[in-house]
Amino acid sequence: MGLYISGRERRKRRIRKKVSGSAAQPRMSVFRSLKHISVQIIDDVSGNTIVAASTCEKEFKDKGRTGNKESAKAIGSLIAERALAKGIDKVVFDRNGCLYHGRVKELADAARQKGLKF
Repeated sequence: MGLYISGRERRKRRIRKKVSGSAAQPRMSVFRSLKHISVQIIDDVSGNTIVAASTCEKEFKDKGRTGNKESAKAIGSLIAERALAKGIDKVVFDRNGCLYHGRVKELADAARQKGLKF
C-alpha cells in the first residue's frame, strides 16, 4: 500500500519543480487556510524570507472576517507595498498547489495593481 498524497500536495510538488526564486526575482508563495491567508516573498538561493504579510497580523484582528476575498485583496496590496519598499518589483508567483481562483486570484490581482510584476 502506498502513501496517500492529496491532489493539492501533488500540484504543489509539480509546481515547485519548475518555480524557484532568486535575489533578482524572488518567489511569492501564497498559503491559504479556511480562516486566514498569508504570503511570503522568498529568496530560494539563500533560503531567506524577504517580506511577509498575513491576516494573522495585529492590524487585521479588528477587521472581522479574515478568510474572504476582501482580506485577500488587502494582503495583496500590503505585500506589494512592502516589496516595493524593499526594492523588489518583479517576483515569480507560487500558488502553492491551490487553484488560481477566488482568494488566490484576488491577492494576485491586488498585488499587480499596486505595481508588482509576475
